[in-house]
Amino acid sequence: MNVPKKPVILVDDEEQILISYSMILRTAGMDNVITVQDSEKVMALLEDKDVSVIVIDLIMPRLSGVELLNEIKIDYPNIPVIVMTATNDIEMAVDCMKKGAFDYMVKPVEKRRFISSIEKAIVIQSLQDEVTHLKKHLLSEKLINRDAFSSIITNSRKMMAIFHYVEAIAGSDRPVCISGETGVGKELLARAIYDVSGLDGEFIAVNVAGLDDTMFSDTLFGHKKGAYSGADNDRDGLIARAEGGMLMLDEIGDLNGNSQLKLLRLLEERQYYPLGSDIIRKSDVRIIATTNRDMKSMVSDGTFRKDLFYRLCTHAIQIPALRDRIEDIPSLVDHFINESSLSLSKTRPSCPAELISLLSGYGFPGNIRELQTMIFDAVARHRSGKLSLSVFRKIINQNQMTTQPVFNPLENGEGSEKPEQSDKFPTLKESEAHLISEALKRSGGNQRLAAEMLGMSRQALNKRLRRSERS
Repeated sequence: MNVPKKPVILVDDEEQILISYSMILRTAGMDNVITVQDSEKVMALLEDKDVSVIVIDLIMPRLSGVELLNEIKIDYPNIPVIVMTATNDIEMAVDCMKKGAFDYMVKPVEKRRFISSIEKAIVIQSLQDEVTHLKKHLLSEKLINRDAFSSIITNSRKMMAIFHYVEAIAGSDRPVCISGETGVGKELLARAIYDVSGLDGEFIAVNVAGLDDTMFSDTLFGHKKGAYSGADNDRDGLIARAEGGMLMLDEIGDLNGNSQLKLLRLLEERQYYPLGSDIIRKSDVRIIATTNRDMKSMVSDGTFRKDLFYRLCTHAIQIPALRDRIEDIPSLVDHFINESSLSLSKTRPSCPAELISLLSGYGFPGNIRELQTMIFDAVARHRSGKLSLSVFRKIINQNQMTTQPVFNPLENGEGSEKPEQSDKFPTLKESEAHLISEALKRSGGNQRLAAEMLGMSRQALNKRLRRSERS
């Protein structure tokens, strides 16, 4: 069942009822249960403690359940209140629901019915808390936990919106799925979620790509001695190591079908079996999954379980590619130059004025990781006080030849089909205009860089641009 951080309060004047139903919750994995035999003490308890759900009896001395329900709903309207009583009265049940009760159950309540009602109340209360936190953070321009995001260099409004969302969901115990291209910083964001959450356990990351089902189970769940050939000792899995913390499953889109099913059961039941063991173990680990693949397409073509997808993507974050936040390039370049200089024990070189324009016009298929490698290589090669543009041009030209289609002014609007014979064939003047426009687009409007792409001097490009303006 969903285990809340805030306790469940059971209120009943019969001690045996309190013992019995608190034991049901504890055996289901919920240890934070508070029992109250005197109904008059409940309101004072709520002043000092946040709670997730309150279960009350109706017939109690001094302060009845109906009176207590009214007081709770007036002072704490967001706390779900479940009425559990021996009174099987439809009118009473309707009246309690009108007064704001979340559920009405008649004793003796069957175990599954009791747990199900508690769990639904926990989910509803948790969602209400998340909506409240989300509104608070999204309407505020300031980050409460700015230091938690210090490892992510950005000036992007898109990234700041993600940071606010992270602050809103960090306290939740539900999974998070972070998607984005290779090199955008998915693990950095996962660590930021962990830092904001304030969890006591460890942050542990594991790449699940390429793990077969047995290796996946052994890695996450551990094994008992003798579970398979070579298992000479008991070994805890990563779930046990990350107890009370966070487990990041990298490249979740590459997980095979059997392992997907085992992960689904872990998320649904919060329990698992180590390999070779018939003793169940409970888990309170928060799962974060990361992927650079299109998970919705994988669900559509049947390569990823739909039920697991929706479980993992309770909270979903898409990190934009570097080419979609080019405003971050100047800060990242400055940061990586400093980092590389310190690492290589070199004097920090200066940055050519044209470098930012050159980089801003590049698509960066490897994103921030590619930029970091590029800067490190340039700093390692430099011998003067300024970085050489030629190093960057060479890498960019090589990568563009292999990752970008060659611009062809003869292509039609579809971009791939050849024009029909009846179509008007472009003149040299029209082709030249197309090429100049594309070069300026790719260079971010920098005429010097555009001229280099076109294989002409800057003066020649200026001459053609002036001639175009006159015509």
